[in-house]
Amino acid sequence: MRTTPMERYAFFLFQTMLGIIINPKSGKRFYRAQRMYLWKLLRKRHQPFAYRVTQYAGHAIELARELVEKGYDEILVLGGDGTLSETVNGIMRSGLTVAQRARIQIGLMPRGTGNDWSRYWSLTKNHQESLSRFFEGTGHPIDIGCVTYWRNGIEHHRYFINSVGFGVDALCCQKAETIKRYIGSHHVNYVIGLIDAIMEHQSQHMVLTVDGKEAVNDLLFTMNIGNGPFSGGGIRQNPQADPTDGVFHAMFVRKPTFGQVLKALPNLFNGRLTELPFVYPIVGKEVEIAYDKHLLFEADGILEHIVGPCTISCIHHALQFRC
Repeated sequence: MRTTPMERYAFFLFQTMLGIIINPKSGKRFYRAQRMYLWKLLRKRHQPFAYRVTQYAGHAIELARELVEKGYDEILVLGGDGTLSETVNGIMRSGLTVAQRARIQIGLMPRGTGNDWSRYWSLTKNHQESLSRFFEGTGHPIDIGCVTYWRNGIEHHRYFINSVGFGVDALCCQKAETIKRYIGSHHVNYVIGLIDAIMEHQSQHMVLTVDGKEAVNDLLFTMNIGNGPFSGGGIRQNPQADPTDGVFHAMFVRKPTFGQVLKALPNLFNGRLTELPFVYPIVGKEVEIAYDKHLLFEADGILEHIVGPCTISCIHHALQFRC
């Protein structure tokens, strides 16, 4: 993709370069009005910028990599958790050095369904407020998670900014995505998907090693490894998770009885899930999963299918989040 005159102009005159990645399908009801407000704001600030519009799943990965490799060190995302996650993957997979990536500042104008990452930072769907916080805010060094797995003998890396989930957690995302095709993007998608996933999921044996020590050897019902505390549209699975502290907070749930599931439901949003007797709270920098069968996981709501073991690592202060 060619560099435009405006982009070349900005390279010479400004120390910081703003790149914008837009997902037009996320929150599309208000897309036109929000975009026009942003353009007006940029003109008022005399801010040179380049923007890219996603056209298919995974496109933001390519766009983010292109922008940062061209020198853009501020990336504003107009989209949901999935678009933000793809943007992070593009930056982390770029040819930049570790030090160069650590200076990249990313921002978010929330336009998705779950918006779990923005919830931690108290960002709302009020686009005027979120844009004001981006342009007037400062960068906060944040951790990024990385899932390392193998497919056809080739090592792969999937990065995540908020959380990664297995078992019912991943199946819930799959169900919610299916429901979305019929009723559109709604918060209730996750609730319906969760109930459906609980009824369908079959627990499988799994061994977890945390920071080199075996931590869990049990049947997995669900597990969420959190860089941030929220998932599934506001569920507080890991209330102590802090995306700046260099460790994950995770919850491993062994197979509960039906009665235990019913008792757990009121705790989904109050931050007390980890107090339940069938929940193993975990804190660590690296989690290894020993498993030799097909495994479905979701990273920031994006589904991945793998076979065999995987490792989830915390990369301390990999990027900066601006707000």
